[in-house]
Amino acid sequence: MTAIYKREMRSYFTSPVGYIFVAIFLAVSAFFFMDSTVQAGDNSSVSSYFMYILYIFIIIIPLITMKLISEERKMRTDQLILTSPVSLFGIVFAKFLAAFTLFGGTFIISSVIYYIPLSLYGTPNAASYICSVIAILLSGSAFIAIGIFISSLTENQFIAALGTIAAIILLLTISSLNNYINVEFIRVILSAISFTSRYGKFAYGILDYSAIVYFGSITALFLFLTVRAFEKRRWS
Repeated sequence: MTAIYKREMRSYFTSPVGYIFVAIFLAVSAFFFMDSTVQAGDNSSVSSYFMYILYIFIIIIPLITMKLISEERKMRTDQLILTSPVSLFGIVFAKFLAAFTLFGGTFIISSVIYYIPLSLYGTPNAASYICSVIAILLSGSAFIAIGIFISSLTENQFIAALGTIAAIILLLTISSLNNYINVEFIRVILSAISFTSRYGKFAYGILDYSAIVYFGSITALFLFLTVRAFEKRRWS
């Protein structure tokens, strides 16, 4: 598993993908950070910045997940991996961990950097900031797992990226359908599924354990589905 993890991490930076990801994330996040804090003046809101990050996922998550398995299928190197002594879960988890390391490392470093001017020139709510960072990491892990699963379904990276974009947009905006639905239990279900609805308590510095379980369950579910997709291809 370690060998596959190192291979995936190396592949991010022996191709432009890793550098493009870091550049896009830092540039866009810096813009939204400035817009929601420094330039907002008295109306500054750190929670607004983290909400923007959720929508940045639409761009950055497909970038790091689209090739993880679809490229293996296209190049037929997946057969070599499937015959390796590593378990299918180990293969999938190593790929997931590599993508999460790239995302999480970049996000945590930027969050620490952005917190410095906030603490020097203002009085940020540390609990709210830390909880929001945790929420973004949790939701990011779930989206990465979804992206890997979609990548396992096709040889075409472009299709994998489009599918991941569609899934992220759906999960971020599904609660907005409540404006058009009057059936209460459907409204409750849509709010429960929505990632943006799950973020709410974290913004107030509260660790929402139900949301932690939700994000963890989504991550585990789609990693499991990816393993099943691998198993189907192994015996086909």
